[in-house]
Amino acid sequence: MNVQLSQMEFRWVTPKSPPSEAPDPTPSSLADDFVEVDGRRVALVYQRHPRAKRYRLFVDGSGQARVTLPRRGSMREARKFVAAHEPWLVNQLRRHGARRADQQWGPDTQILWRGQTVRLNWQQPKDTVNGWIILGEQHRIEAPASLREAGADWRPMIERHLLLLAARELPSRVLELAAQHKCSVRKICVRNQRSRWGSCSRRGTICLNWRLIQTPPAVRDYIILHELMHLREMNHSRRFWAHVATVCPDYLESERWLKSHPELMG
Repeated sequence: MNVQLSQMEFRWVTPKSPPSEAPDPTPSSLADDFVEVDGRRVALVYQRHPRAKRYRLFVDGSGQARVTLPRRGSMREARKFVAAHEPWLVNQLRRHGARRADQQWGPDTQILWRGQTVRLNWQQPKDTVNGWIILGEQHRIEAPASLREAGADWRPMIERHLLLLAARELPSRVLELAAQHKCSVRKICVRNQRSRWGSCSRRGTICLNWRLIQTPPAVRDYIILHELMHLREMNHSRRFWAHVATVCPDYLESERWLKSHPELMG
């Protein structure tokens, strides 16, 4: 599956005859292009990609607004595309700014855990140096006493723990669903991806985002099934979605849940 978050796309159609206009400037000549967000200017970075089939507008992990042009696309169309989606881009940049301002985790921070919003807490056992970070009421992570200090960021340790947990749990679920639907998987990997929930290669390799452990079980299974169905159709054609609907009739609900929680990719 290739679920791209924080991006807009536009399919390029080659015109029947070349338009009469001045020579198309190269992306590097447009360093002064910017979008204004709450009084600050965010530069737009244009990049032409030889394999791109459409225009793509997105905000990367550092908060940079980027525009990808297809090989035969024009800067005029790229600018039109940006202008048409400027409100969307401004909203994405605001979201990114809010995430960065609130990126540290500590006592009372709320995060998603298996689809439920849980509050982080600290528990200090008697006669021990280390403590426990508690996720909700059931799951706990052993943590050094230094994280108890004011201002300490719990996020790196928690995310590392969840990644390792996902690396243990997700592959077995993939194999279980693959056997159920008679799909042959050659390799499974769990990664720290920023723009995809999953992917499937023609050689039968399924890659999953560790953050699936934060989603509801039904959403996790949908992503896995989505990738497994790519073993039957390596595209997003009607036939592909028909396969998905057969094995996961409620997949649209899972799609809506993912779109309503963009903060998971923050």
